[in-house]
Amino acid sequence: MLKFLNIYICKMKIGFLYALIFLISVTSCTSDDNSNSNGTGSSTMSTPLLNYSVLASYPHDTSSFTQGLTFYNGELYEGTGLEGKSRIMQVDLKTGKAIRSTSLDPQLFGEGITILNDTIYQLTWQNKKVLVYTARDFKLVREMNLNTEGWGITDNGEELIVSTGDSNLYFYDASDFRLLRTLGITENGSPAPNLNELEFINGYVYANQWQYPYILKIDPSSGQVVAKLDLTDIVNRAKAKDPKVDFLNGIAYNPETKKIYVTGKLWPEIYELDFPH
Repeated sequence: MLKFLNIYICKMKIGFLYALIFLISVTSCTSDDNSNSNGTGSSTMSTPLLNYSVLASYPHDTSSFTQGLTFYNGELYEGTGLEGKSRIMQVDLKTGKAIRSTSLDPQLFGEGITILNDTIYQLTWQNKKVLVYTARDFKLVREMNLNTEGWGITDNGEELIVSTGDSNLYFYDASDFRLLRTLGITENGSPAPNLNELEFINGYVYANQWQYPYILKIDPSSGQVVAKLDLTDIVNRAKAKDPKVDFLNGIAYNPETKKIYVTGKLWPEIYELDFPH
């Protein structure tokens, strides 16, 4: 338990440093009076805010330290973190219960997941390993090396896209995890810090911003944040239901139904959202 606390505090310190750099960089920005349809307060940035509404909520396992959330063939999959508690699961959206589940080695801290060509890719935080499973039966078939920390991962149908908690997105070859290119992400001309869980939706990368209530909409051709969601109201709703909740983290898009879902670490609910995407 002490080891986990030391690791978590370390991650908090890293996040705080990025957050401090971010706050300094935006102090000269003018305020924006736009607000979302749920009544969230005004943004301090000029980035357009996407209006959203909550269409439904579903139960979520409050023991799940959510690091990755994705749909594949109409089914919801989730990857969780913490040493000794990290799992990969197929989840019943309506009940929040795991249909299938496999645990990671207790020494590994699981991070984001994505599924490409019937293959699940799961990052680890500081273990510098990428775990590769068959989507059909969760059989671990390969481990690949990662030279950085692993945070979030998604794919564009061909390449794997990874975040490491900084302001970059990293594009990898799915066959051997060879780094293809690095893309700096900026918001209003300044680096966008703390990029975490990722989802690729209709040509854009959506990224949770760790320690913030924001999801950023990123143009992968330019690296620019073109819009954002301020989910402060949803964060407050989750906290009201369970004060032990951790940060917002988890974006899943079901291309079969065109619906989008969000949740967080240890959250009691998953929320189905409607917004232009």
